[in-house]
Amino acid sequence: MPAMKRRQVLGGIAAGAGALALRPALAAAKLKHPLNGPLGLELYSLRDMLKKDVPGTLARVKGMGFTDVEVPSLYGKSPEEFASLLKKNGLAPHSTHIQLDRLEKDLPGVIKESKALGVKWVICPWIPHKGKFTAEDARKVIDAFPKFAKALKDDGLSFAYHTHGFEFEPGPDGTLMDTLIKAWPADLVSIEIDVFWVRRGGEDPVKLLERYPGRFPLMHLKDIAKGLDCCHPNGGAPDDTSVALGDGMIDWPGVLRAAAKGGTQLYYIEDEHPDAFKQIPKSLTYLRTLKL
Repeated sequence: MPAMKRRQVLGGIAAGAGALALRPALAAAKLKHPLNGPLGLELYSLRDMLKKDVPGTLARVKGMGFTDVEVPSLYGKSPEEFASLLKKNGLAPHSTHIQLDRLEKDLPGVIKESKALGVKWVICPWIPHKGKFTAEDARKVIDAFPKFAKALKDDGLSFAYHTHGFEFEPGPDGTLMDTLIKAWPADLVSIEIDVFWVRRGGEDPVKLLERYPGRFPLMHLKDIAKGLDCCHPNGGAPDDTSVALGDGMIDWPGVLRAAAKGGTQLYYIEDEHPDAFKQIPKSLTYLRTLKL
């Protein structure tokens, strides 16, 4: 194909993806799947490999066909170094996970790091608590998260909270997750839905997506082993209960249809199994077989 025509074709693809407000977003062209948005990899899936060899691991991520990633840690690199390694491997970072204490103590530093890394989304993955998650624990972030989100928004960044299962303790609005979602302004605080943890916490991910359309722009695709107790909202589970997509108990066609209808824009495979590197290709194969 002539270079000019090729640029025109790619430009058309990028223009369509631009409606998702997540760029670059060309993973769908390389990784075949029926999703309505880019399919990336949550790099935490390969955390043990990254601790030993960041450049080599990112090259292997590229080798699997991914072009979009979520960054949970810099693994000893500066944000500029990590961004350079991602770029070298054709990997676009859309989001990063930042713990609550850093958001509280060094929000300007978080903003600077996120911009150097090149992400759009800053995501808090955990609300510290002791024992069972309580209404008091929830109240601590009801006001704090919108403040973080407003400061991030003023610098061109977006904010989300990652579900971790413990939020599905009973609450005045159904569960404490319901309380949090209803309390947080929809234009400031979004939710990254982790399907594994939602199911582990005792909630039906399809019903959650349908109950709050527009609140879940990001999703972790992670299946949960058949037979695991799914009314256990403690935020924990053995790593080997994270199985390849399609091998567990999640109704993926139902989840993904609800996600598309509700406005989910960006999807990440996350696999916490010790053999995640072997399971991820199986998950990709499964997604290619789905008809939504």
